[in-house]
Amino acid sequence: MPRKPAVAVASEDVDKPIPPTKPMSAAEIEELFAIFKAANPEPRGELHAVNPYTLLVAVTLSAQATDAGVNKATRPLFETVDTPQKMLALGEDRLREAIKTIGLYRNKAKNVIALSDILVREHGGEVPHDRAALEALPGVGRKTANVVLNIAFGEPTIAVDTHVFRVANRLGLAPGRTPIEVELGLEKVVPKAYRQHAHHWLILHGRYVCKARRPECGRCIVADLCRSPEKRVPMM
Repeated sequence: MPRKPAVAVASEDVDKPIPPTKPMSAAEIEELFAIFKAANPEPRGELHAVNPYTLLVAVTLSAQATDAGVNKATRPLFETVDTPQKMLALGEDRLREAIKTIGLYRNKAKNVIALSDILVREHGGEVPHDRAALEALPGVGRKTANVVLNIAFGEPTIAVDTHVFRVANRLGLAPGRTPIEVELGLEKVVPKAYRQHAHHWLILHGRYVCKARRPECGRCIVADLCRSPEKRVPMM
């Protein structure tokens, strides 16, 4: 029999293609999130931030970088630079120096200065509580906007990064070929009671358990619900 093609993905924010998995049932999805909630009732994002502005900056800097690497650079930065006005006073040259350990730091510094300028000129120095306005900022895409709307403003948005994309496809939770397909799929199937924290549970699960190259199925709390072809069953 010919092998089924892997799901194709064209995005800088997702990893390798995921073999197709049969979609989960509504009952299985309810059980999945009940398990996640029982294990971690109040999940939190791991990026360091002190207010909505620093959260926006941190998420913008996190593209193609680890949260730990971003935090190492931003913790000292945010001690003194926590508003767009202060960022503009710092300037692009000194910002580059502060974040030079982060990948693509030159372009990211340019974007942070540009978005800070727009926030001051067009939004009174405040982060807008509006998707379109957020996505209009330099360096801010749909994922970043979703993270800010969720964490800073309590919106039940679902940000699809590489981990969420992988877990949603592997589990059959919301199979999709692109991040936006997965996001829209998750919005349809995640029960309302779990929507606020859904992407945190999925990110953490993908980051620490359902890893890209070697998923640690032996310690997966939802392994009984997983029917992925990549599932690794531990030897007894």
